[in-house]
Amino acid sequence: MTATRHTQEKTAHAMTRRGFLRRGAMAGLTVPAAPMVLRSGVLAANGNPGANDRLAIGLIGAGAMGPGLAGNMSLQDDVTITAVADVDLDKAGPVADDHGADAYQDYREILDRGDIDAVIIATPEHWHGLPTVHAAQAGKDIYCEKPISLTVREGRLMADAVREYERVFQTGSQDRSRDANRRGCMLIRNGRIGEIKRVIAHNHASPEYNGLPGEAVPEALDWDMWCGPVQPHPFHPQFRDVRGWVTFRDFGGHSMTSNGTHGMDQIQWALGMDEGGPIEVWTEGEPYDPPTRREPGRDVPVQRRPTVFMRYPGGIVMELGDAPTWGGRFIGEDGELTIARGEISSDPPELAEEPLEDPEIEVEHSEDHYRNWLDCIKTRDDPIAHVEVGHRSATVCHLANIARWVSEVTGETGEVLKWDPEKEEFTNSQWGNHFLDRARRKEYDFPETI
Repeated sequence: MTATRHTQEKTAHAMTRRGFLRRGAMAGLTVPAAPMVLRSGVLAANGNPGANDRLAIGLIGAGAMGPGLAGNMSLQDDVTITAVADVDLDKAGPVADDHGADAYQDYREILDRGDIDAVIIATPEHWHGLPTVHAAQAGKDIYCEKPISLTVREGRLMADAVREYERVFQTGSQDRSRDANRRGCMLIRNGRIGEIKRVIAHNHASPEYNGLPGEAVPEALDWDMWCGPVQPHPFHPQFRDVRGWVTFRDFGGHSMTSNGTHGMDQIQWALGMDEGGPIEVWTEGEPYDPPTRREPGRDVPVQRRPTVFMRYPGGIVMELGDAPTWGGRFIGEDGELTIARGEISSDPPELAEEPLEDPEIEVEHSEDHYRNWLDCIKTRDDPIAHVEVGHRSATVCHLANIARWVSEVTGETGEVLKWDPEKEEFTNSQWGNHFLDRARRKEYDFPETI
């Protein structure tokens, strides 16, 4: 779409809040005075593209991550970025122009189009769940940024929807498509360092509270819809920065989820826990005391206390401490192996350097994270970071935050919270179960039937 065409479309569709409401009614969409639902005719409307078909992809979220993801996907010979949606039209418009695509303020207009095969969801964390469920119901395949969910319960609904509608879902845990990371996981799974005794994960920060003063909402931004399921906060420009919204408890999980998902994913992979997770979580030290950000900027001291521990089946204890940001340290009876982004190391060095011959256990292989998803759209296979992988890795991060939140409300640490990874609930903590989900505004809640 040229700049002129985009300007004409903005004029023709009256892309303001009033225009958005009018267009929603004309399109048969339920606007945010009632629950956000899809037209019944949209459900599972798409077929599955063939091996030689071009893929038309829509981008949902044109902020920090969306433009880069769309750009990388568009480099593939069989991909066209066809539509871009963002609640801020000043973000959607330029990205749409870059790809000759159509711009929208409401992502459901993308899902309504029968010519779009798949969507990229690059919204803030609190806006991953509902678009994923709606996209699955509309028959679109999905690439969703990590962490896939804001809560454990939300992640399970997303996974259920993807499976129910047989969608191909990839999450942005791209380290699974790096050779060194795969090799490190293979070494651990095949006993190179012997029986695993301990794992050290990076000690990521948990989220803070928002106390920023309100400012005028930009004309092109639908702030109520940006807040979505969350009771609206006063608008502040810092929310539009990924390091703003991601740090606030209502909208993200701070680096515990945003970066921690990468490292926890590697740990889950190396321990063979793609369908499971830890069985106990507890904290040690002073109870959690999160700061409140009242002034713009990033100088609020991040809260990395109390120390979080988890126990996996077999007695392996994971501690949040001194480890690579996007990896982990594995301590076994025969040595230590560290997985970082795109590299592995060990003590002694030969544990990582010597090749692995005739491995008993193989893990999935991908050389290109985007290509892996696109190929799976055509074969209908699971990609390397499919929805259950994304959900389980995000859950470990959520459990770490929950353990700190429990210490915040009880004023105590040391209580062992017993986690059932099959039922996805705590068996001995009402507070722990309380934090498994959040209240949502009715108009932005999940459909009653997934």
